Amino acid sequence: MVQPPKRTIRVRLTLLYGGLVMLSGVTLLLVTYVMLDRIIATQPIDITSVYPPPGASAPARPPEAGGSGAGGSGTADKGTGGAGGSGAGGAGARGAGNETPDAAAKERYKAQASEAARRLRADFRQRTLRPLVVGGSVALGLFAAGGLLIGWLVSGRTLRPISRITATARRVADRSLHERIGMTGPPDELRELADTFDEMLRRLDAAFEGQRRFVANASHELKTPLAINRTLLEVAMGRPDAPPQVTQLGENLLAVNARHERLIDGLLTLARSQHAVADPVPVDLSAVVRRVADLSQPDARRAGVTLTLDEAPSWVRGDPVLLERLAQNLVQNAVRYNVDGGWVRVVCGGRGPEEVRLTVDNSGPEVAPYEVPALFEPFRRLDDRVGSAQGTGLGLSIVRSVARAHAGEAEAAPRAGGGLTVRVTLPALRDNNTEE
Repeated sequence: MVQPPKRTIRVRLTLLYGGLVMLSGVTLLLVTYVMLDRIIATQPIDITSVYPPPGASAPARPPEAGGSGAGGSGTADKGTGGAGGSGAGGAGARGAGNETPDAAAKERYKAQASEAARRLRADFRQRTLRPLVVGGSVALGLFAAGGLLIGWLVSGRTLRPISRITATARRVADRSLHERIGMTGPPDELRELADTFDEMLRRLDAAFEGQRRFVANASHELKTPLAINRTLLEVAMGRPDAPPQVTQLGENLLAVNARHERLIDGLLTLARSQHAVADPVPVDLSAVVRRVADLSQPDARRAGVTLTLDEAPSWVRGDPVLLERLAQNLVQNAVRYNVDGGWVRVVCGGRGPEEVRLTVDNSGPEVAPYEVPALFEPFRRLDDRVGSAQGTGLGLSIVRSVARAHAGEAEAAPRAGGGLTVRVTLPALRDNNTEE
């Protein structure tokens, strides 16, 4: 199904501004048209200036001794008092001046004058309003186009603070809680929104920092008694007169103590990786993965698992210790949660100029798709908590946390036939200067 085009707020505001400009222009043109039409309809017309009434002297024609006028009436020469001619409108009177038309001639003149005035007004109305409509429509189209352009520019400037807030929120989503908007300008609603968002980020940053500090301090505090316990157990087991029961108990307690140490070490790594890397350096991820694979080969042989590596130079910028822990957790999990005679395939290489991908495939038991998201949660395993004494339940949690601290991502998917595929994608080192 084809998705409809996305209409952003800027597009909607531009259309709104353009619609308001168009509506204002149409209203102005309509009001002008109606007012001008009413003015023309009510404007009086002096028809006598172009159509003189019967008996009126023609101002544009010189007086004559006799003859017929164009208006249908004869005129007399006022200066001589002589005989005058008679016009078509009726009989003239001699010697005293203009003759008076009869009633029928007056009625005919009124009808003809009214019709002439109506035709003159209609012609004037048509010749005036039609150019107004045509020219006004063209001007309205140009005005609407200009309104859309101005609306696009104004809406972009108005929404610029929203873009800054959105960009900051995206960086915060990548665990950069130290980011702030820091908006300047007049104390309007957008400034208030940005300041509120900054205050929320400050409180969240303080809360997460306090949580990380608590985990780190608690882990360090727990390491001290565990180290003392391990020392006491080793001393007790090393005594010459130690009975076999004490030696066996000491070995069991040492195994439990080692698991607790791994758990605390995992908590320290998780607390350290839950924020952006402070001092990143160029790292060849393929070299890190190669070293981890070489160190994991003895464990893979003991488990009856074949471990293969396919790597190419893959430079990233980050913390080498955290990246090594990421690769170590992936390979160790793939070897540990496998089957006898299984296999593990590790692929590390560039994925275009922008990304580096580390993929670990392994055979193993069937994994349901709905169980995969829980694997990235701390202390979650596919089996119960007691059934796996080797792991701490922090392996993939640390992997995802380290990947996000390096602006990357980790994802997993079950394989057909059993096993799991875990992919870690990190930003590639963009510059070629790797000699730092």
